[in-house]
Amino acid sequence: MSSPKIILYTNRMCPWAHRAHIALKEIGLEYEEVTIDLTTPREPWFLEINPRGLVPTISYDGTIITESGIVTQFLADAHQTHLLPPSSPIENALYRARLNFFVDAFFSKVLPSLFASIRAADETERDAAAQQLIAAVVKEIEPLLADTDGKGPFFGGSEKLTLAEVQSGSFLLRILTFAKPEHGLVSAKLLTLLEQAPRFKRWAEATIAQESVNFIYDEKLVADKMRAKFAPAAKV
Repeated sequence: MSSPKIILYTNRMCPWAHRAHIALKEIGLEYEEVTIDLTTPREPWFLEINPRGLVPTISYDGTIITESGIVTQFLADAHQTHLLPPSSPIENALYRARLNFFVDAFFSKVLPSLFASIRAADETERDAAAQQLIAAVVKEIEPLLADTDGKGPFFGGSEKLTLAEVQSGSFLLRILTFAKPEHGLVSAKLLTLLEQAPRFKRWAEATIAQESVNFIYDEKLVADKMRAKFAPAAKV
């Protein structure tokens, strides 16, 4: 099978686009990267490629694929790797169902508290958001990581990244790094609160340590831009 010609239309500041970078790096695919300025109206040429003007968008041998979840799922399906371990049809379907439920729980139950923290006006609000985030993690995510006990830290006890980490890694980076005091975006107490969720803590720390997850991440630049955009009134 010849290597596909891939063009990734992206912006490295965007956590959704970041998902595509993780997938491509983890699979080991070569690609051309085209940066899209998200601070200005989209150029007509890009709107011809993706009328919604969103990143990530990929051209895969001339076929356009959009939306981060769809892009990463397609790449994992098209190139059999450890991201979606092959198995029998039933086992594969059950694995995907569990993985999709896990990712949905992370995004629907945990991430709202991250966004609340970023928009918080002061430390009291950030502390409250951190408490809410950990409560959601303990209730919704920690039980779903039970099969990592005594095994690999990644979803399902895997020793390597799975599609679950591809989908969530860019946001885990932001949760953990934004909690550093110099950024003032997430309560610094979060790092201590994580002790209440040891499986999640192990999973998150192992995920963000992977080169495929962190290789495009400019922590200070992302934090500065996030603060300027979403928390202009926050007291740091």
